[in-house]
Amino acid sequence: MKHRLVIAITLSAASWGQAPDPADATRQELEKEVSVQRRILMDWGGLTWYGSDNAELQYKPNPNRVLFFGDEITENWGADKDDFFPGKPYLNRGILRQTTAQMLVRFRQDVILLKPKVVIIQGGTNDVGSVMGPMTQGVSAENFTTMTELAQLHGIRVVIASVLPVCDCFKEMTKRRPPGKIMGLNEWLKEYAESAGAVYLDYYSELADGRTFNKELTVDGFLPNEAGYAKMAIAAEKAIAQALALK
Repeated sequence: MKHRLVIAITLSAASWGQAPDPADATRQELEKEVSVQRRILMDWGGLTWYGSDNAELQYKPNPNRVLFFGDEITENWGADKDDFFPGKPYLNRGILRQTTAQMLVRFRQDVILLKPKVVIIQGGTNDVGSVMGPMTQGVSAENFTTMTELAQLHGIRVVIASVLPVCDCFKEMTKRRPPGKIMGLNEWLKEYAESAGAVYLDYYSELADGRTFNKELTVDGFLPNEAGYAKMAIAAEKAIAQALALK
């Protein structure tokens, strides 16, 4: 059984961003990885991930709802706590390893139908990392543009978050996600947010040490640690306030 799991991981390692090294992975890690791949093959856009929760929330509208929409960086935020931003009407709609193309597929279900007042769109790191295959900055830009336009069409105020830095603090990360590419996409995101009447949320500056992730703020060179998320929370609250002040 383990040999089959190793083969499955090896065949797809080039296209899965944070897949474990088959040579070093434990049986549990291999089985978890196969489970992740099976889920994405069965539900590429992640439409079933929050489906039942969304169905209930549609009948519980909140005029002050804020929705955090993104990949694993958003999904892992508050995962070790009982609540996401306790006491506030904030929803987490992040999904592991998603690209902006996958996020666009579920944007209506996970954002528009929940009628948030503000949406924070966080994505792009898996585009840069070619997690689902090669993707140009132009394609990423089109996906961000479409999500922004859809939200604004439905009266939802938009915050566009930067791509987070990475570092080789614990293992090699910058080869898959070169700092130059991250900075290039962030430059475009900032310019686009300004031109589209959205708010740019600069997580990058809060977490970077030079061109890479500050080692004190990350668990693995890719995901923020508790201190990193604390800095992100302060920046996010400021961006939400800016979005609410937009006319």
